Amino acid sequence: MSKPMHWNTEIRVRYSETDQMGVVYHANYLHWFEVGRTDFLRGAGFSYRELEELGLLLPVTDASLSYKQPARYDDVVVVRTRISRLTPLRLAFGYEITRPRDGQLLVTGETMHAFTSAAFKPVRLSRQLPELYAWLEEAYNASQATRAQENAAT
Repeated sequence: MSKPMHWNTEIRVRYSETDQMGVVYHANYLHWFEVGRTDFLRGAGFSYRELEELGLLLPVTDASLSYKQPARYDDVVVVRTRISRLTPLRLAFGYEITRPRDGQLLVTGETMHAFTSAAFKPVRLSRQLPELYAWLEEAYNASQATRAQENAAT
């Protein structure tokens, strides 16, 4: 199984995602976060469906967004998704949405998820699916090392 440090998902803004001014409605960024994390897991060889079939759910317990610049109708944007925090009981994804045409950072954010059973009881992932937890831990550590290098270079 590959271990992406981050995953890039390209999205073209649809008309239905904008308001009367042609600007992306703020809640749509949360939908794009979901697309990003789904693609991140799929790129690693897992899908939400497979996790659910194994009895594992990842409900969102918290979400935060910071708006920098608006995306507009027909823009191509890239959702960059990475693991920003990890414990045996919780997982957080960090996101950056950019517009490649001009390099603008549009939105940053994070979603926190709990590992639960189908009955929404907390699950210690390191015990229930140790291979998946080891993969997530490796991807998280690689992501943190890359971010530290990027910060040191600036």
